[in-house]
Amino acid sequence: MLITPTIDKLHALSLGGMARALAEQLERPDYAQLSFEERLGLLVDREAQDRENRRLTRHLKTARLRSDAVIEDLDLRGPRGLDRATILSLAEGHWVTAHRNVLVTGPTGVGKTFLACALAHSAIRRGHSALYLRVPRLLDELVLARADGRLPRLMAAWARVEVLVLDDLGLQPIPAQRAADLLEVIEDRGGLRSTIVTSQLPVSHWHEALGDPTIADAILDRIVHGAHRLELRGESLRRAARAADPVEAPDPLSGTAIAPGSTSTDGPGRPRRHRGGIDDPPGPSSSAASHAMADYPSSTEGR
Repeated sequence: MLITPTIDKLHALSLGGMARALAEQLERPDYAQLSFEERLGLLVDREAQDRENRRLTRHLKTARLRSDAVIEDLDLRGPRGLDRATILSLAEGHWVTAHRNVLVTGPTGVGKTFLACALAHSAIRRGHSALYLRVPRLLDELVLARADGRLPRLMAAWARVEVLVLDDLGLQPIPAQRAADLLEVIEDRGGLRSTIVTSQLPVSHWHEALGDPTIADAILDRIVHGAHRLELRGESLRRAARAADPVEAPDPLSGTAIAPGSTSTDGPGRPRRHRGGIDDPPGPSSSAASHAMADYPSSTEGR
């Protein structure tokens, strides 16, 4: 039987996964031992998996998450205020379907952004849409959108996002007009969508950072009520990562970092030459060591 036209028709019907799976079945004789129903089931499973992979890739690209964080990379062993049961429960995504919010607070560098992105990634894996925005840039974008007439369209787009990540709330006091703009974003989502908010300030201090008291009351009433609160503590993970890396002295001529105690030569007993000059004493051969500064520790967490 000529199978090429069938494969071409599967591609024409946008069933690329089934087409590839069928070609693989024809190349492997062991599939002939399966029944028609079993082979058809494998074709359908392949197509469904391919579509899910494409959906996940597309939504992750649209979300523009700050980091490629996943729940599995979270370090739940240290005393950082992360309860394993709570995190695993949030990873199930029920808070998204219930339209509840998540508030993540803690000092700089303890992993707030990493945790927020991991929760958003988990929601995307369960079929929800997400978008990451830093609050200062969100407020700037609203000003620009109002000036060029994009504001209604932009607000409608953000309102449709099922999980909106608002990072770095309260880094600086928010003027009343911009706080009013933020209220409009929150208002469109209240009880209809979920929002993740991260801040270095405790929730009890958010009122002062939101400018006008009336607007602050309205914003907090919509995002704090019924929200899951995650209060992180501990030392900065970035600072700990830097402390774990050895400090190296730079080579003044080549600009290459050389590990303490090492020398560079062209061979045993022969000093290395730089553009006609001898700058290294004789010594055993070794290579220049250069260590890149890690943004995150072994768990890949950062903020």
